[in-house]
Amino acid sequence: MKLAKLIAGTAAALVAAEGVHAVAAGLQGSTLLRPPGSQGERDFIARCTKCGRCIQACPYKALHAAGPEQGAASGTPFIDPERQACRMCADFPCVAACPTDALRDVEEPEDVEMGYALIDEEACIAFRGLRCEVCYRVCPLIDQAIFLQFGDIDNDSIHTKFMPTIDTSVCTGCGLCVQRCVVREPKVPIRIVSRAEQEKSDS
Repeated sequence: MKLAKLIAGTAAALVAAEGVHAVAAGLQGSTLLRPPGSQGERDFIARCTKCGRCIQACPYKALHAAGPEQGAASGTPFIDPERQACRMCADFPCVAACPTDALRDVEEPEDVEMGYALIDEEACIAFRGLRCEVCYRVCPLIDQAIFLQFGDIDNDSIHTKFMPTIDTSVCTGCGLCVQRCVVREPKVPIRIVSRAEQEKSDS
């Protein structure tokens, strides 16, 4: 009888442990754009309790709770920059509101490492010779995270291309360039590669 209980207890523990590992694996597979102060997906999911305080604290309503389609990541906070980019507030209220240090260690915009912007040069009108500069002008780290390079336009000896260029080592991944991009169809030619996406591709 005691042996049967011991076996049953061990089996239950193994099932529970396997469930924890499955949830962790599901979360680590997420490539959502996390709020400022996230220190990487593995650290973030280990600390985030899905309490929603960071979402409530965001004055721009840039943070949302992931839906059930995200599986194990459902309920965790993320940013959809096409809807509302992170404004990287001076006092980082989302970081201050986090009770578990899932968001931490940011004081200046330069401390934020959510990801980086990536431009589709074939879709960006600036690379076709049309003057735009919107993404460049709205960048909170203008001339650092994003700068302009100049190039010749075919069969045009008067005008110059003003091509936005990202320094991925400086870009914070805030997504303002994505939100403000004037091109919407067939898609926005600039997107954010989240830190989680980087980590997944590196693993």
